[in-house]
Amino acid sequence: MELRHLRYFAAVAETRHFGRAAERLHLAQPALSQSVRQLEAELGVSLFTRTTRQVQLTPAGEYLFREAQRVLGSIDDSVRGVRRIADGRLGLVRIAFTGTAAFTQLPRIARLIKRELPGVALEIHADLLTPAQVEGLGDGRLDLGVLRPPVSDDGLTTRTITRERLVVALPADHRLVEEPELAMADLRAEPFVMYADTHSAVNEAVLRSCRDAGFTPQREHEAPGTAVLLALVAASLGVALVPESVQASPLRGVVFRDVPGTVVTELALAWRPQDASPLVASVLEVLAADGLFEDPHPELSEVP
Repeated sequence: MELRHLRYFAAVAETRHFGRAAERLHLAQPALSQSVRQLEAELGVSLFTRTTRQVQLTPAGEYLFREAQRVLGSIDDSVRGVRRIADGRLGLVRIAFTGTAAFTQLPRIARLIKRELPGVALEIHADLLTPAQVEGLGDGRLDLGVLRPPVSDDGLTTRTITRERLVVALPADHRLVEEPELAMADLRAEPFVMYADTHSAVNEAVLRSCRDAGFTPQREHEAPGTAVLLALVAASLGVALVPESVQASPLRGVVFRDVPGTVVTELALAWRPQDASPLVASVLEVLAADGLFEDPHPELSEVP
């Protein structure tokens, strides 16, 4: 059974008139009548009872009409879905966030995509440090990553979202909490809690900040992610330097204080342009139009 024969039959069944159906289909009436006869011959049944005044469906025709509506509706839905996928309006986007970015950027990005691209589903990978994101983007497990440059993969494109300074996270009962002002030198003798990943961009910023102040931090404890890092600080196992966005998710037992002279870190969106799908391109366009990126006039080559 040819699909066009089914569409022709459905048009006649809806209008109960070969002439009106032919006009709707932009088809000559004799050609339409021949197609219906071919369908009847193929099925071995009569689908219509025809008189000079009217066209009526037979019981077999009534059944086929119901089935044709279901089948044709499903096909039309599939065609629309395929076109939406090709246009970058439908599908799944896998996006990762560093632990600190999840506090501030995840809600904004997720709300924006839901509003502008309602056919897009998000698979969120939170509290994933930059090295793990670079690996995931490289092997195709991730489509986008909100991370902290620099990245070790030259095949990735990054766009700066914001820049953040480091602040110190102190146990609530720490002696430095009540100090009116703090300096990096005040942390010289303190045990530090740092990220376990030796390639962490935040760790590098912490080391640079300490070295600029003339000391190397005492790395007392390591944490796999931000939540554990702050929990260790709350347990009075050390202090930590973290990006200021962490303050958006306060933890009982932890106090954040400004410390002049810390290194500024970048937060950026990364993707692999040569592998980017139309869906990823649509997400990037939506994010850029909303002003997510710090640079207001990106080069066209940065967006696939």
